[in-house]
Amino acid sequence: EGNEPGDSMKITYHELLHKVCQFANVLRSQGVKKGDRVSIYLPMILELVIAMLACARIGALHSVVFAGFSADSLCERILDCGCSLLIT
Repeated sequence: EGNEPGDSMKITYHELLHKVCQFANVLRSQGVKKGDRVSIYLPMILELVIAMLACARIGALHSVVFAGFSADSLCERILDCGCSLLIT
């Protein structure tokens, strides 16, 4: 379910697993490894869930930053957690 009424999407567990594995491979290709920190700056969409699960799959720590935060607030959070990648 999305933020807006009537905004929804259906996906099977198999499709979700496939997308999570694909994105985990993208993260690995960017040099993200177990123990790395990743910030995620996305609205409430399916890709947010995929990014979170992909981080968990490879053992990377993730921090979700609410998409309504300002650039300064995002910057502070990135610096505080010492993240190596930002997903937008």
